[in-house]
Amino acid sequence: MGERYAPIEPYETGMLDVGDGNRLYWEAGGNPEGKPAVVVHGGPGSGSGPWGRRFFDPRRYRVVQFDQRNCGRSTPHAADPAVDLRHNTTPHLVADMERLREHLGIDTWLLHGGSWGSTLILAYAERHPERVSEIVIAAVTTTRRSETDWLYRGVGRFYPEAWDRFLAGAPGTGRDGDVVAAYAALVTHPDRAVREKATEDWCAWEDAVLSNETKGAASPYGDRPSRARLALVRICAHYFSHGAWLEEGALIRDAGRLAAIPGVLIHGRLDMGGPLHTAWELHQAWPGSELTVVESAGHLGGEETRGLVVDALDRFARRAR
Repeated sequence: MGERYAPIEPYETGMLDVGDGNRLYWEAGGNPEGKPAVVVHGGPGSGSGPWGRRFFDPRRYRVVQFDQRNCGRSTPHAADPAVDLRHNTTPHLVADMERLREHLGIDTWLLHGGSWGSTLILAYAERHPERVSEIVIAAVTTTRRSETDWLYRGVGRFYPEAWDRFLAGAPGTGRDGDVVAAYAALVTHPDRAVREKATEDWCAWEDAVLSNETKGAASPYGDRPSRARLALVRICAHYFSHGAWLEEGALIRDAGRLAAIPGVLIHGRLDMGGPLHTAWELHQAWPGSELTVVESAGHLGGEETRGLVVDALDRFARRAR
């Protein structure tokens, strides 16, 4: 099974004006004449990182990365409570990707990502299938309201102590209330202490859901720098409280639009936050897609998952452009 490639530095970077006062940070690495590919980061609001390039053979790929609106190195940054997120929606991000593709002079590109990134990949590909050569997704989500309800309520049956603490962080919500909407309000509260406490509580819950994978050795949400945490939680709550501005189930319903696009789906059977059934439903609805279930992996994947991603990208690197 393939191993990740050595770290490389980008050969080009830039800031792209996408309107509404937003500027997107982007960078490209690998071979400028190679097969174009774009890495779509998760969160929403996580930002990109150099690790994303290491799945691609730098001799064969031109790897593009970008920070979605209001996070990472894009501006303005959602950690600033004065930043208005009303122009940060899934349709805006799809349009941003298309504008970036045109800016870079790319005809078609491979899409790779996971978690929230898979939702954005599917939304983009179903809107612009003629611009997508292949898709590789690890940890499939479509951000249906039912998926969000599972992550912030249903999975609490496995972590009842942590879920009670999460619920307590939004007083007055009640066990049947909209806890995500409550947090969306708290992270925009005028009192900085309220915003910071809500951010900490949200991250503690996310880390609890991942605790069987990390074994307490790391806190993938809580260990982030304060500025990055504030933006991540604010953007996540913004998206999830609005159903990501997607019609419920539309990404799976419309997966037939991807029939001409080779797709590889990789998902861990032990993914507590994003159960396997979403990947299975997408695979059934996407003609010709491949689904590999990693028996020992959860949402964060692991060496086997990473190896499968590298293998898929190596295979597609040899495919005619």
